[in-house]
Amino acid sequence: MKTLLLKKLNVRLISIIIPLLSILFIVSCANSITEQPDVTRYVDPYIGTGNYGHTFMGASVPFGFVQLGPTNIHQDWYRCSGYYFPDSTIIGFSHTHLSGTGNGELGDISLMPVTGDVRIARGQLPDPATGIYSFFRHETEKSLAGYYAVHLDRFNVDVELTATKRVGFHKYTFIDNKDSRIVIDLESGIHDSPVEGYIVQENDSVISGYRYSSGWASDQRVYFTAIFSKPITKFIVSEGDDFKDSCELKGVRVYGQAWFDIKKGENVLVKVALSPVSIENAKLNMKAELPKWDFQATVKSAYRAWNEELSKIIISTPNEKVKQIFYTALYHTMIAPSECNDINFDYRGSDKQIYRRASFKNYTYFSLWDTYRAAHPLMTIIHPEKMKDMINTLLAVYREQGNLPLFPLMSCEVWSMVGNPGISVVADALLKNFEGFDKEEAYTAMKNSALLNDRGQDLYKQYGYIPFDLNNTPYAALSKSMEYAIADWSVAQVALKLGKKEDYELFMKRSKSYVHYFDSETGFMRPLDSKGKFLTPFNPFQGVRSYYTEGNAWQYSF
Repeated sequence: MKTLLLKKLNVRLISIIIPLLSILFIVSCANSITEQPDVTRYVDPYIGTGNYGHTFMGASVPFGFVQLGPTNIHQDWYRCSGYYFPDSTIIGFSHTHLSGTGNGELGDISLMPVTGDVRIARGQLPDPATGIYSFFRHETEKSLAGYYAVHLDRFNVDVELTATKRVGFHKYTFIDNKDSRIVIDLESGIHDSPVEGYIVQENDSVISGYRYSSGWASDQRVYFTAIFSKPITKFIVSEGDDFKDSCELKGVRVYGQAWFDIKKGENVLVKVALSPVSIENAKLNMKAELPKWDFQATVKSAYRAWNEELSKIIISTPNEKVKQIFYTALYHTMIAPSECNDINFDYRGSDKQIYRRASFKNYTYFSLWDTYRAAHPLMTIIHPEKMKDMINTLLAVYREQGNLPLFPLMSCEVWSMVGNPGISVVADALLKNFEGFDKEEAYTAMKNSALLNDRGQDLYKQYGYIPFDLNNTPYAALSKSMEYAIADWSVAQVALKLGKKEDYELFMKRSKSYVHYFDSETGFMRPLDSKGKFLTPFNPFQGVRSYYTEGNAWQYSF
């Protein structure tokens, strides 16, 4: 049966690959193109926002800190990115979002334009009067790379969004003008809990503050400053709907409301700059990146930034749908990692210390288990100029927390997935001769991370594999071992390049750990216990989390 399935699979793969090879022919890279074609028009941000895609919907620029977009009221697994296409609710337009992950987080510093009588709370379905959310219709949406627009039915407000790397730019057109105001929501996030919020009105057009939260990232901190295009006529702060007689508030469920004297159909522009370090640095980011009020020019600039990156690869095919799929997928590879430092290179480290004027651009949101196989190797080809900063970021995390990261997010390690994928990313850069980082430190970081005893590595060293009956974490023993094996192979190759013969032999031997799992009788990689016995009964189609990570014996055997 297995032979028959393999034959069918091979035929199927050939039938897919040959046509793709014939049409997805890479003509050239952007460096050799004198005039960039407009490939960004093929980006469809809706792709991946339904089913289990979890992709970001909204406005951003390539690798930018700000991802400004709508967030639904629901807090479930379908909405890890904050937006799920079948939904029809918006609770606000927040400045940070994840994209493509299997967990929810961020959703920081949310703004919501409202009119009329509104209760200051999240609210509950099906009654919008219980909170600040509004229903919307997809036919009023418009989404392009670097731009998003929608109409809020409840408040009769047109919303347009765009962004720079560190600044979100809002344009709200109030069709009605009854009690027109903007709610700044420091309570709501995506799958997290607010720990502390702070808001203050500095003058008639500036509001600043911060949001601290705990979720997937256990200690997340985002600072902001917001500038409004019209004078604020009244500003009220509250803890939920507990209103305070002040223009400043520190608490857990912090909200601010800014009123404006506007005519029907008039718009209010808002620029919101973020910083991982301080309010003062957010102001520096604002001054450097978006000093003017030209919304359309900012939209065009964001579009050009996307086109500059996307046009590094030009494909030739008469099939417009293939172009849409290809350039949208390429677009998704550039939403993260994102720059997580200020314009002056200040950043907040994994050890929670502030590092001033660093010698590299600090990045965050490395979903390394998901990206080390393909996305990072792609970066070495089309974004070589970014590699030194990416690697220096990973090495900084190593210095700050004692190991190369698995999934660094907003100055936190979320310990997501298995293996040592950071080792493979650093090894790839070393083996491809990238410059701009300390190669000896990079090798030391790889070696020391591989020699730790956490996450089953003690069992891996003791048995040469991780027995499923001794594995004490929810992630799969077999998958862990195979991931450690490829990381060990990576260490070995760098050791060979650097002339470290003993290390090369040690890690090459360890990299063979996968052979323990191969069952010659069935032809599959099969879980093994501490007595050297294969898992019984055994079903190669069954993906059990305690044995395999997001796969089954078929996939891990390939």
